[in-house]
Amino acid sequence: MTVQDSRRGHMEPAERRPRRRRLGFAALALAGVVTLAACSQTANGAPKESPASDSKPGAEVGADSGKKGSAAVTVSPATDDKDVIPGEPLTVKASDGKLASVTVTAGDGKTLDGALSSDGTSWTSSHATGYGTAYTLKAQLAASDGEKTTRTSSFTTLSKDEIFVGTYNVNKGATVGVALPVSIVFNRAIRDKAAVERKLSVTSSPAVEGAWSWMKDRDGKDRVDYRPKEYWKSGTKVKLRMDLVGVKNGDLVGTQKREIDFTIGKSVVSTVDVVKKTMTVAENGKVVKTLPVSTGKKTFETWNGTMVVLSKVPTIRMNSATVGIFGPEAYDLGAVKWDVQLTPSGTYAHAAPWNEGKFGKVNASHGCIGLSTANAKWFYDRVNYGDPVTVVKSTDTVDVNNGYGAWNVDWESWKKSSALA
Repeated sequence: MTVQDSRRGHMEPAERRPRRRRLGFAALALAGVVTLAACSQTANGAPKESPASDSKPGAEVGADSGKKGSAAVTVSPATDDKDVIPGEPLTVKASDGKLASVTVTAGDGKTLDGALSSDGTSWTSSHATGYGTAYTLKAQLAASDGEKTTRTSSFTTLSKDEIFVGTYNVNKGATVGVALPVSIVFNRAIRDKAAVERKLSVTSSPAVEGAWSWMKDRDGKDRVDYRPKEYWKSGTKVKLRMDLVGVKNGDLVGTQKREIDFTIGKSVVSTVDVVKKTMTVAENGKVVKTLPVSTGKKTFETWNGTMVVLSKVPTIRMNSATVGIFGPEAYDLGAVKWDVQLTPSGTYAHAAPWNEGKFGKVNASHGCIGLSTANAKWFYDRVNYGDPVTVVKSTDTVDVNNGYGAWNVDWESWKKSSALA
């Protein structure tokens, strides 16, 4: 019952911000070296009672800091250019000797709760550090030679204005439909798409051929989707990996490290023929039912091509003003039942009892796929997030960024929109 919106997102302006010096060093240096799990920088501890001294990241400090057995400390997570990453628990490790105690205090006097490991080689905060927050760290160490020393340093975590993150469309442990692409929308403009894409991967069992493709989301944000060449097979186990910690994006830096496992569920593939005015539903390759429907009338034709189920809502209000329809075609429907969303622009398959007598005979909607209440409930119960609904014999094809329109792009063209192509 809603009109299509084919507008594409506008280009997001590039943002440039001066970077300020992040770390203030006393006797303990904090910085980052690239590792698989996180990043850190090593600093040697000076002997007990030696005065604190400023140093460059990684430099030895104290008169006897180079002696055998002196305690060394690493702090993570941090990028390879010394920025401490917020929003994650802070870990302090002793690479030689043990930690006797660790105190991390914010500028407002609040301390990070945490605990030492049973072997005394590390300390981990029990909650995440804040964004753009100054901290003072005090660590008491006992070197392997028995010498004890206390070191203090200050650092500031990155602010929200200095990082970029991606929002992904799959939840850990979820079961999704065979047509769902993996989609990541970034909160900031991505200048170095190749650098970001190199740190993203999708693997599956059984293995499939697949590729990333960049686009603008409908709100103009940079977005990258991964789809296999063909629909996923039911039962496939899929893993999304994001390892963006320390990835440079102009003046911004990535902070996310995620692994999300999900499973492909039963194949439910639906085909809507706007000329025959039918919806054919197949489960695991076998047609289980053909339903009479009413699709978009003239000038409000239902999108052609494959759309992917985005959500299901048992009851919603549909008001034409929200999609820019006024005047004689306006409508305000108070309680529309069994709503399966196919595009963010407002395309649904739903119950349309006001069109009773038109299903299978007349296309009378404003772009949605209307069914009887009983058939809409049957369809609602069968489909899930990620299932494909393909409309044939209509007019304009749904845009690739209007929901998940990846399947309307031929495979060779899809691959060419990878930043690594």
